[in-house]
Amino acid sequence: MRVKSRESKVPAEVAVERAGGGFYFRLSTLDSRLVGGRKAIGNFTMNRIEVGILGATGMVGQRFVSLLEHHPWFEVRWLAASDRSAGKTYGEACNWRVRDPMPKPARELTVHECKPDHAPQLLFSSLDSKVAGEVEREFAQAGHVVVSNSSNHRMEPDVPLLIPEVNPDHLALVRIQRKRRGWKGMIVTNPNCTTVGLAMSLAPLEKQFGVEKVMMTSMQAVSGAGYPGIPTLDILGNVVPFISGEEEKVERETQKLLGKFLDESVKPGDFAVSAHCNRVPVEDGHTESISVSLKTQASIEDLIEAWRKFRSLPQERNLPFAPKHPIIVREERDRPQPKFDLAAEHGMATVVGRVRPCPVLQFKYTALSHNTIRGAAGAALLNAELMKSEGYLD
Repeated sequence: MRVKSRESKVPAEVAVERAGGGFYFRLSTLDSRLVGGRKAIGNFTMNRIEVGILGATGMVGQRFVSLLEHHPWFEVRWLAASDRSAGKTYGEACNWRVRDPMPKPARELTVHECKPDHAPQLLFSSLDSKVAGEVEREFAQAGHVVVSNSSNHRMEPDVPLLIPEVNPDHLALVRIQRKRRGWKGMIVTNPNCTTVGLAMSLAPLEKQFGVEKVMMTSMQAVSGAGYPGIPTLDILGNVVPFISGEEEKVERETQKLLGKFLDESVKPGDFAVSAHCNRVPVEDGHTESISVSLKTQASIEDLIEAWRKFRSLPQERNLPFAPKHPIIVREERDRPQPKFDLAAEHGMATVVGRVRPCPVLQFKYTALSHNTIRGAAGAALLNAELMKSEGYLD
């Protein structure tokens, strides 16, 4: 599938400071195919792929707009939201809540209805789950590539649920999806924001030792509930031990992500997962207390070595949003903490620490991930970058 691109000038080195960390797009991160093999000095001309955002006025939609501002491969050219926002400029329609200023080019764009008419081929979706299922399906049927942060299609057998470092081979489900459904377009999803830190930290353990049982208790930031989110009196000085549907998502998604792609389908991981999900009064960052038993013998040193050596296709191909170190191990007895570790690898890494024996299972540790970057918009952007590097956007 060939998506539309346009010629634009991009600095050879762009440094953009972000809340909680910065994204630095350097010339070395660009695929040589994108610059046509030409030498770049100062500003160079290249073709960037035009993209749209479904649900652009919401919290995750705003994060997409912010993160894409200087992306070397993708350029925001089309925005869509609810009927009440359609027809307005993005600046008029959006109650901007990201710390960085609204990008000037996006401010002047007209917000459209969520209909395929005149939309770019490549779309990022942050639609509410109440409407995402039907809308995303309509766009895919019309020939669009939908890279979705929404939950509706994640567990469908022919839809990739993707973390590029964990299961890049699952992207091959797209061919089966298009064949079975008769689509020219496609839907690719990223997991729930809580699943990301768990699955990332388990992936190297599953690969080297095999995972047998997992128990996870989350302490989830309020930003995961969107805006305006939880009422102040419900969360201030409090812990809410229930997030609707969250535990079931984490348990099922982790098994699919760590499952095996065989015979045109994904066989879920053959390990048990038990999740306890809680909302806590932290702005950003999901912290998880994880206990795990493995199928083969390992030591604490073996786990730490597996995490520190963990690399995959995004790192090998130097994709723009790929963290150099997808998993970072902290050795201090009181880390990771959202206050100090959330910005690791510009919000794209999972930070683990407090690795120790578990008297019930085998090992226990703490994991932290940025729920609105690695757990949402950043995850979808990295998925799209992997798709391009694999030829799915050609």
